[in-house]
Amino acid sequence: MVFSSQLFLFYFLPFALLTYYVIGRRGRHGMLTLLSYAFYGWANPWFVLLMLGSTIIDFYCGLAIMKRGVEPNPDLEKLPKDLPRTRAQRTALTISIVANLSLLGFFKYFNFAIENYNAIVSAFGIDFAVWEQALRITLPLGISFYTFQSMSYSIDVYRGDARGMSNPVDFACYVAMFPQLVAGPIIRFSEVAEQLRERSHTVTKFARGIGMLSIGMAKKVLLANPCGKIADTCFDAGSVLVVDAWYGVVAYAMQIYFDFSAYSDMAIGLGLMLGFVFPKNFDSPYKSQSITEFWRRWHISLSSWLRDYLYKPLGGNRKGARRTYVNLAIVMLLGGLWHGASWNFVIWGAIHGGWLAFERSQGKDSFYRALPPVGRVAVTFLIVLFSWVFFRASDLPSALNYLGCMFGVADVQDGAPLLRMVIGQPYYLGSFALAAGIAFFAPQTWDWTRQITMPKALTSLGLLLLSVVILFTQAYNPFIYFIF
Repeated sequence: MVFSSQLFLFYFLPFALLTYYVIGRRGRHGMLTLLSYAFYGWANPWFVLLMLGSTIIDFYCGLAIMKRGVEPNPDLEKLPKDLPRTRAQRTALTISIVANLSLLGFFKYFNFAIENYNAIVSAFGIDFAVWEQALRITLPLGISFYTFQSMSYSIDVYRGDARGMSNPVDFACYVAMFPQLVAGPIIRFSEVAEQLRERSHTVTKFARGIGMLSIGMAKKVLLANPCGKIADTCFDAGSVLVVDAWYGVVAYAMQIYFDFSAYSDMAIGLGLMLGFVFPKNFDSPYKSQSITEFWRRWHISLSSWLRDYLYKPLGGNRKGARRTYVNLAIVMLLGGLWHGASWNFVIWGAIHGGWLAFERSQGKDSFYRALPPVGRVAVTFLIVLFSWVFFRASDLPSALNYLGCMFGVADVQDGAPLLRMVIGQPYYLGSFALAAGIAFFAPQTWDWTRQITMPKALTSLGLLLLSVVILFTQAYNPFIYFIF
């Protein structure tokens, strides 16, 4: 179930809000958990059992880390940061991390491992293709998000950054909460731990939530979808003219930004409507003047998660320059694999990791720091565009071919000029120009909705109404990050 669907907007969401506010304070987390399980299990009910198993493991590991056994204890306090952890606590943390990473690794990378094994044995004349089809594993929706989120609970409790939970229903609500369940943002436990215990429900929060939901819906339906159609047409064409290749990759940059930031806006808005305040996940990333800055602005919940739970434990920048560069490369390679089991994602991560290391090595003397701000933004955007080709292309040969089209060294098919008649329609050109203008010059939804005035309320509701009307006419409505 996606947010930009009639089923969600007209049936699930009204029912969820009504039952949440009618049932009373004590039953809200239980009801929200059941609703979230229904939301998640709509595509495949068996996936709910997988998430439930992960939830049970992490809940009891958290209790073991808190040294409180299995009895409910509402007065759990944070562990002192300077207190040495016992072997039992370290074992519980290890079980939680290994269980989550094993779950993620099996379902996300089993097919990738089989494909590469098949390629290797095929080189020796062994036909393994029949087994490849028989052993294929279906990827559960959102597994990359909820495993990271659930794992943060054990780590935050172990580090003393948050109090553990004694109520399994409250913890299940945290893991399964439908606003951010299948495509983020990745909500760390320490960010909502106290909100799960006590939070306010106000008209101001609810109004801002509606505003963020409305703007997110408009970004998705009015901008991401048409830009996605341009990108799909260009990337799926095989070979395109130089201008069309650049048009396609910039359109994809707009699609993935507005698609994902729209989902984040809607998730944050839905959270506000339920009384939760989730952190900002995007901050105008295409305005960045370096790749380092880009990762402070793009998918902030993931980049900060990788920084605090992977980069810093590896040593961060505390063990010398060379180790810092290695750590940056490792983190971004793993970040690429987190997005998908494909060599294209590994290359995408390597590009960003390599450039982060390069910028770190240059310090304040980076070659493009001498450029004016507009020039730095342009260089950074070009690097991002280059990496997006690997992110979007179906495989490595397709990515290399598309790059060849962008730089005019690929063979162009005879039908390529006809493609411009499709992607050159005024509707697509207008949507593309509007998306680019908003991406580079408009304020973030998070900032724009901080104070909902009457003009902003009318604008938000007007955009929501327009989005819903357009939604009824669109057949193309994917959410990119659902596959991650």
